Formats: sequence, C-alpha cells, structure tokens
Amino acid sequence: MSEPRLIALLSGPDQPGIVAKVAGWIFARGGNILHADQHQDPEERIFFQRVEWVPASGTGTEQCREEGEAFAQFATSELGMTVRVTRSDVVPRIALFVSKIPHCFHDVLLRAQAGEFHGEIACIVSNHPTLRESAENYGIPFHHVPIGSAGTKERADSEAEQVRLCREYDVDLVVLARYMQVLSADLLNRLTVPVINIHHSFLPAFAGGRPYHQAYARGVKLIGATAHYATADLDEGPIIHQDVSRVNHRDSVSELTRRGRDLEKSVLAQALRWHLESRILVYNNKTVVFQ
Repeated sequence: MSEPRLIALLSGPDQPGIVAKVAGWIFARGGNILHADQHQDPEERIFFQRVEWVPASGTGTEQCREEGEAFAQFATSELGMTVRVTRSDVVPRIALFVSKIPHCFHDVLLRAQAGEFHGEIACIVSNHPTLRESAENYGIPFHHVPIGSAGTKERADSEAEQVRLCREYDVDLVVLARYMQVLSADLLNRLTVPVINIHHSFLPAFAGGRPYHQAYARGVKLIGATAHYATADLDEGPIIHQDVSRVNHRDSVSELTRRGRDLEKSVLAQALRWHLESRILVYNNKTVVFQ
C-alpha cells in the first residue's frame, strides 16, 4: 500500500471501553482502521491490542509522525496504556550477527533480497572471517570482530566495537543467525535495541550448547527450534516462535542436525517477520503475537 500506515501496540490494565475509545480517536481524526486485534490475559488482567490504520487522506510523512505521537500521548494519558507506535514508511535497519554456520545467514539474506521483510540488512558482524566473501556477494558490509574470553579486556573491546558498529549503521534490531557467542548483560544494555536469537532446540529443553547431541542422548521423539528475544539469562528470553519435527531411534545426530536446520531457518524467518511488522508484545517474559 502506498499510503503511510500507523501501527500501535498497546498493553495495560484491562478496563471497559478501550476498544471503543481507540476506534473513536482514530475515527475522529479521519483515519481508516485496516486491522485491529486484542487479547486479555485473564490471570493478570492485562489488555493487549494491535491496531493498524491509515491516517486521513492527504496526510504526509510529517503529519503521520505527529499523529503517531498524538496517539501515544492519548493512549498513555487517557487509557493508562503502555504504547509503541511504528510507521510503515520507516524501514527498520538490521545488524546480522553470525559465526561460521551459514544456513540461517543465507536464508535471512535471500528472504531479505526477495522482499519478504519490512526491514533492511544494514551490516553483518561476525567473530570469524569465514562468511566475508558471501556477505560481499550479497553487497552487505561485513565486519570481523574477534571475541576474547569472557571477563577479559579483549572481550570488552570486542563488545565496544559491536556497539559502535550498531550505532554507526543506525541499527534498530540485532539478529543472531546462529551467532555462537553469549551476549553479556552489559552488551545487551548498551545495544539499546531488541535482539532476536535462534536456538536449535525446543526451549526450555536442551538450553546451552550442543542441543542436538543432548536430544540424541535423551532419545527424544521431537526436536525443535526456538526464536526468542535475547536476555542476560542464556536462552531464557521471551519466546516468539517455535516449531518441531518428529524423530525416532533410527535418526543419528547428523540427521537430527540436518532436519533441525530446516526448522531453524523457518522459525527465525517467521519471528523476524512478525517483529518487523510490529506484531509482538512482550510482558512477564512472555509474548503476545498478533498474527
């Protein structure tokens, strides 16, 4: 659609009339609601809503920005909601963090080239130079940032460089496409943007390293992949999306790994798509995903 759209994500204490008040505010300003969905957590008594609308005809970029700010003020002051408003004419910029394993790296870049994401891959950051040539073939700036051991000056310098690069490229989101390093709490705080990770197991089972080997040793009948927001607690951040595949005793570790990689690609892509379309609300280490 050529007309700019506004998307608002609201959350807060449930109360009568929220939907009507939101729709009335948009209608009074001449807007047209394209999509609206809501959810109530009956245990916590929290209300969630996603509403997407086209402002009044003839609204330009600056007026669209002002309307988004006005809506946020309305939702905060009059409804007592926490609100985030995004615009369709603003394309988020993404930093892709990778190591040596290439399947999620290639999948994300190919999908981005095909126009599947409302976002732009601004740069690639890696702790190994392995994928430099591939990145250059995609025409994406590649930065090799070696990582020292945790707690060392080398690690601190590496994290400072990662932060600098994300700021230089004006990054709105970091995606860990099988980036095989643990991000420290300090780095996550300094990045100041969401970080999405793909973990190669159906969390909370088999967190940490070598999950396919753990799954094989346990004799599981399902393997999975989990996309989640990264937090200081390893593999315990809010889960965005998961999928599974049935396996049996005949499947080797290498077969589990091969099948798991297909899951990892599709799960990461879907989570990235939902985030870029402003469909995810996080609360109490959980997510509400409006599909």
